[in-house]
Amino acid sequence: MGRLTRPVERTVAPAAAGSSYLLAHPSADLYGSDRVLLESVEGFVRAGAHVTVTVPADGPLVPLLEERGADVVFTPTLVLRKSLLTPRGLVALVSQTVAGLRAGRRLIREVRPNVVWTNTITIPLWTVLARLFRIPSVVHVHEAEGSASRVMMRALALPLLLADQLVANSNYSAGVLRDSFARLGDRCTVVYNGVIGPETVSMPRDTLEDELRVLYVGRLSPRKGPDLVIEAIAALRERGIPARLDLIGAVFPGYEWFEQELRDSIATHDLRDRVRLRGFQNSPWPFLAASDVLVVPSRLDEPFGNTAVESVLAARPVVVSDTSGLREAAWGYRSAQQVEPGDARDIADALERVWNDWARFRSEAISDEAVARERHSVSTYQHCIADAAAAVGVGRRSRARAHG
Repeated sequence: MGRLTRPVERTVAPAAAGSSYLLAHPSADLYGSDRVLLESVEGFVRAGAHVTVTVPADGPLVPLLEERGADVVFTPTLVLRKSLLTPRGLVALVSQTVAGLRAGRRLIREVRPNVVWTNTITIPLWTVLARLFRIPSVVHVHEAEGSASRVMMRALALPLLLADQLVANSNYSAGVLRDSFARLGDRCTVVYNGVIGPETVSMPRDTLEDELRVLYVGRLSPRKGPDLVIEAIAALRERGIPARLDLIGAVFPGYEWFEQELRDSIATHDLRDRVRLRGFQNSPWPFLAASDVLVVPSRLDEPFGNTAVESVLAARPVVVSDTSGLREAAWGYRSAQQVEPGDARDIADALERVWNDWARFRSEAISDEAVARERHSVSTYQHCIADAAAAVGVGRRSRARAHG
């Protein structure tokens, strides 16, 4: 099995020397938007900015942020979740809003940032605080609830009207913003996520002699659809195709019931020796190297599909739900297949095609890796987001001078 070593990417030219950036993020996990934040921080630091990142609590993301040159501060803030829409949740919403505004105000006075960069729309208080302090602000949009009601879409997008600039991670995400409030489209720039692949790409197996090794990477939640992959593995067994599944990821606190449902499904289908729940892992690359194909089976809208891109960067075929940003993430890759969202049989059909025509999928996955490496270059991403942050600061100062 051969290996491919990646070239070293060029560095970002200084563009924000002497500036202070405050980046707000809703968690310290290591999923898609968390990993993108790491590349944003590195881009800002290389551009010459002093970067402070605030998160509500400690987690595996924190030491990686510090390695990239950021100061990390723990600050309570309101994080929008569905649980806040219950009667008990509304009480928590009010208390978290008050506490978040107080803590955020103290931090802004301490850091005195030139730009406030909010990473996701789920922490709207930072955009409000930036406007109150008259600090230029950018919101990096990683969400796209295109299937939500119009009232919900507009409610989520409303705080974005206070931002000076928006950066969306896909054209689909940008389109959802425009559908919410047309004027948001005028201040939105699309920058595809910079995605770092493995240091060394392990070539796919020459043949699938023993079994098809299937991988799922992501949150264990109903909307992400890991249960569908379990059902697909059971369907493959009925067709006489030996397949093994590794599930990489963990549940949100409060969703332990769903993990139990997954375990029950594994037992019901008698797949204990075929399906393994491996828990959260800091890096997906060893698991991708050991797999043949990755499945991204989301039932609902996704703003993009970092996990799908990671599969292509690892030179592995990928099966994705034919919806929203996942469609965009997989576009143009010949080793990618789209399936009907929520349809386990369709997933099984796609996996059967990989099993029956492995030589073609293997060859196309190797070719697609080079395309993905160029399309999702971290260096290009870092240049774009550094320019976006620098431009919003310059633009606000220029407008201030014009009206001064």
